[in-house]
Amino acid sequence: MPDKPVVVVGRKLPAAVEARLKRDYRPKFNPEDRVYGTDKLLALCEGADALMPCHTEHLPAGVIARLPDSVKIIANYSVGVDHVDLAAAKGRGIAVTNTPDVLSDATAEIAMLCMLGAARRAGEGERLVRAGEWKSWSPAFMVGTQITGKRFGVIGMGRVGQVTARRARGFDMEIHYTKRNRLDPAQEAGAIYHETVEDLLPHCDILSLHCPATPQTVNLLNAERLALLPPGAILVNTARGAIVDEAALMAALRSGQLAAAGLDVYKGEPHIDPAFFEIENVFLLPHIGSATAQTRDAMGYRALDNLDAFFAGRAPRDRVA
Repeated sequence: MPDKPVVVVGRKLPAAVEARLKRDYRPKFNPEDRVYGTDKLLALCEGADALMPCHTEHLPAGVIARLPDSVKIIANYSVGVDHVDLAAAKGRGIAVTNTPDVLSDATAEIAMLCMLGAARRAGEGERLVRAGEWKSWSPAFMVGTQITGKRFGVIGMGRVGQVTARRARGFDMEIHYTKRNRLDPAQEAGAIYHETVEDLLPHCDILSLHCPATPQTVNLLNAERLALLPPGAILVNTARGAIVDEAALMAALRSGQLAAAGLDVYKGEPHIDPAFFEIENVFLLPHIGSATAQTRDAMGYRALDNLDAFFAGRAPRDRVA
C-alpha cells in the first residue's frame, strides 16, 4: 500500500524478519548482503522514511547531514550505536533506536567461549589437530589456565555484563566489577564493586569487557591499565574493538604479561591487524556474539517494534536519540 513507510534495510536479515518488513512496510532489501558505500546508501534513502542499519553501516555526522529530509528514524539492528553520530541525528530531528536485552544471553555465551578458548588454548589445539601435527600426549602438553574459582572482573556491568557474571558463577568464580553507578544489592548478587577501572584491574584473573564504545572508552585498556592486571591474567572482549589498544594488547600477549586473550571484536573489523595471526595465545572469533537464529530474529523484531511504535505516533521503547 502506498501509505506504508519506506524502509531502507542495510543488510540481509533473517527470513522471518524480512517477511514482517514486507508485510508492514515497503522495504528496500539488500538481497546480496553487500556492505553499501556511503553514496549508494544515501541514494537508496532518497524518498525513504526510515533506515534500518547494522553496525556495518557507518553514519558519522557528515553522512547524517546528507540524509534526505524524508528519513525520520534510524532503527538499528544492533545494541551498539557507536556507528551512528547520535548528536548529529538528534540535531536533525532523526530518532535513533537500538535492540537491547535480546542479545544478552547469546553474547554472554560467546564471552564464556572466548574465556575458555583462551584459557585452555583451544585455538592452538584446534590448529594442531587440523594440521595433523598432534603426535603424542605428555604431562607438559598444551597446559593452559584453569578458570574454576578464579576472580572474574567485568568492566560495564549492564545487561550483558550481568548475564556473563551469572554464567561465570557457574565456574565458582568470584565476581568483581566496575560501573559508573553501583548496582543495587539484588543485582550485584554478591559481586564486589570497585569505583574505578584502576581499582578493579588488580583483582581480575579474567577481565571481560562489556562497556559500550564511546569517545570516553576508546583505548580504555591501554598499556598502563593492562599492566595493572595480575601477571598471567586473561582478557576477554565481546564488546567493541575500539575499547582496547590493540598494539598494547599484542605486546602484553607476546611478553607473557597476559597469559592469553579471547576476542570477538576488533578495530577496523572485518580487517583485523594481521599481527594477531602470528600470536599463538590469542583466541579469535569473527564477531559472532549475537549469532544464534533465536537472537538474530529477536533483534529484528525489536527493531521493528521500535519502527511500529514510531510510525504509530508512540515513543519507541529503545530510543537512544
